[in-house]
Amino acid sequence: MKLIKFILFICVLLAIASISSCGVYSPYGAATSGAKTFSVSIFEATHPLVSATSALSISESLVDRVQRQSTLKLVSVDSELKFSGRVVDWLVQPINVQGDETASANRVTITVDVIYTNSLNESLSFQRKFSRFVDVPSSSDIFSIEDVIANEIGELLSLDIFNASLGNW
Repeated sequence: MKLIKFILFICVLLAIASISSCGVYSPYGAATSGAKTFSVSIFEATHPLVSATSALSISESLVDRVQRQSTLKLVSVDSELKFSGRVVDWLVQPINVQGDETASANRVTITVDVIYTNSLNESLSFQRKFSRFVDVPSSSDIFSIEDVIANEIGELLSLDIFNASLGNW
């Protein structure tokens, strides 16, 4: 009789543990604070070297990232989570300087100033700068591949912005 009660007790504990663990797991890893909608304003190109298409590319990378890694729905007005920003720096620096004082590559760094507003929990809102870079061979014309560079850096920036705003870290 005691053995049956013990086995029944273990079964009940396992059932409770399995039911309660279902609510904790999130397949996307996003901490949305109960929000269901988000919006991303097109980032402004405030630096003279940044084209409007590059700023748009960075904005689109952020939209894609949030849609891929959360259950949030994109809306144009009245969203619970809002992202806006501007591209404040586009810096090209020579790197890997050789013995003849020529650079074998250039480092392109893009900095964005992001405003994230969480209308459900204002303490999670922030304004912060994010920077990322890629290295480009010095033989490449940077401005002819500007869109490729912006796409690559946009993916990196979107990951940083997502992790800072919705990442469950």
